Amino acid sequence: MPRCAPKWCKSSYSQTHGTSDCVELASLDGVVGIRDSKSLSTPHLSVSKEGMAALFDRIKAGGLDLLTGPGAIH
Repeated sequence: MPRCAPKWCKSSYSQTHGTSDCVELASLDGVVGIRDSKSLSTPHLSVSKEGMAALFDRIKAGGLDLLTGPGAIH
């Protein structure tokens, strides 16, 4: 069976703030693909769905906030 091209999705938040600097996500054979929207021809990263969920949980909890979270850049 031929494989369908993945449907890459960009955050609607990035489009409402006048920038295209964003990452895009796609469901790829049981994993989540992540790519840079500014460089579509470069390879993408693949992360397990569980790993992606854990990343989102950390982001929502502020654990990766570069200004205030642990490991903040000053």
